[in-house]
Amino acid sequence: MAELTRVETEPVAHGSHTGGLRGVAADFASDQRAFKNVSWGKAMMWIFLLSDTFIFGCFLLAYMTARMSTPIPWPNPSEVFALEIGGQQVPLILIAIMTFILISSSGTMAMAVNFGYRRERGKTAALMLLTAVLGASFVGMQAFEWTKLITEGVRPWENPWGAAQFGSSFFMITGFHGTHVTFGVIFLLITARKVWRGDFDTGRRGFFTSRKGNYEVVEIMGLYWHFVDLVWVFIFAFFYLW
Repeated sequence: MAELTRVETEPVAHGSHTGGLRGVAADFASDQRAFKNVSWGKAMMWIFLLSDTFIFGCFLLAYMTARMSTPIPWPNPSEVFALEIGGQQVPLILIAIMTFILISSSGTMAMAVNFGYRRERGKTAALMLLTAVLGASFVGMQAFEWTKLITEGVRPWENPWGAAQFGSSFFMITGFHGTHVTFGVIFLLITARKVWRGDFDTGRRGFFTSRKGNYEVVEIMGLYWHFVDLVWVFIFAFFYLW
């Protein structure tokens, strides 16, 4: 009887006698190494990006549902987003340039992160500034695109080329993405200034300053910027090429 009591009261390892998904969750929850070496800043950025993925995914799903369910013909993107150059309509030329600029900015941001971990603050700050300039150029071109379409009669409730849902889908999706790029440019400028000033080398107190000698904030900014670029690839594919 005493032996039976001892066996019943012995602790059981998490997940050792639990099957299915509950067992997997229990085993993962008992792991002391999964998030042990991940900083709170990087973990929070990943959580934010995950939640943002759901939002953009819902927007794109709503757009595809509206486009496939409307009985009115959907506008042809090659005609709507064409620019007149030399007396001829060139389809999607502005969108192609915007896409090239944003993808190029992802490359400059990756190099900034690389030099940041080498603690070469001059090159890091310069590349972050270049990334911000490219991002600001993208936003400027998007503002030009909005102005052009608004001048031609596109509204959230109507447009002169067909289905009325086109305007609301366009302004909602591109506007939400453009807002992300704008905030990214602002934070890039703030972080670049702190890198150039040497805040991460001296451990100077303030916003977005980590412990001395740690350039992890640059990497966190890189995660955000790469996410913004990746989302644009999906917007470009589903909205402009479809």
